[in-house]
Amino acid sequence: MLLSRRALLGSTLALPGLAMAQGFTEGRPVSIVLPYTPSAGQEVTSRILTDGFAEYFRGGTYVNEHRPGAGTTVAARHAARARADGTTLLLATNVTFTVAQFAYRNPGFDPDADFAHISLLSEALYFLAANPKWQSVEELVAAARRRPGELVFTSWGVGSVAHLLGVDFCRRNGIEMLHLPFNGTPPALIEIIAGRADMIFSTMAAALPSVQSNRLRALATPSPQRIASYPDLPTMQELGYRDFVMLPWYSLSAPAGTPPALLAQLEEAAMRGFATPAAAAKLTENGLVPAARGRSDMLARIVEDRRRNQELMRVAGIQPE
Repeated sequence: MLLSRRALLGSTLALPGLAMAQGFTEGRPVSIVLPYTPSAGQEVTSRILTDGFAEYFRGGTYVNEHRPGAGTTVAARHAARARADGTTLLLATNVTFTVAQFAYRNPGFDPDADFAHISLLSEALYFLAANPKWQSVEELVAAARRRPGELVFTSWGVGSVAHLLGVDFCRRNGIEMLHLPFNGTPPALIEIIAGRADMIFSTMAAALPSVQSNRLRALATPSPQRIASYPDLPTMQELGYRDFVMLPWYSLSAPAGTPPALLAQLEEAAMRGFATPAAAAKLTENGLVPAARGRSDMLARIVEDRRRNQELMRVAGIQPE
């Protein structure tokens, strides 16, 4: 377990009209449980969240608690079993609540019953990134049709967003490509740069340095609209892939049983924190966009993404382990 401790405002202050700062924590730090080892997307999202908490509640101490492993389920199990008093919160991803239940026979938690969901926080922009020898999506697809099973797409694991997008891409084109999973994004990108694989659906943040140095070529984005910093990069929808949209997300949840009044305060604090121009600028720098729109939006998104991911897992032939 990796711990990253950050005291945003060292002393916890009493706040008229708000119970959180001194009341519900009783001076204890708030643990933000993160499902991955330190990475740009989740660290930036967590920082904006806790900065917003410190501002809204006028104090508090917040601790990043990294609990990686088993497709985010290690972190989710830990958070689900914590005291429902707001001192342990889960910064989860779409994988936690819309994929894990189809990838594991017993993930160790119920994504609905064991959590009080608070809000989405941010969404990650993605590239379809390829070896520079490929000039376009059309060229890559044509080659895959000529050479069934020879071209390779990589991912950072079976059941990952990159894997499911690759499956969807092959299904829509009626092509067969070899899936090569790795334990992390860097080795998956290196395999493409080295010419031993052909493409990946990668987070923009991870692929951007290699795209900028021309070691990878960005061919398209599965975002709903073009990325502002890459206005010439077409969306998958523009290339004829109807509804080929994926914006993986980070979210905030608390253990089930957390008092409703506290959940409402946490929701408002998160939404305020991510609504500032400074937050938007920081997210943009790291290939993310603000998405803190509250509990109802998060619940609807879980239902929508779960339906889609269950079907993609079925198409991919992934059986729960």
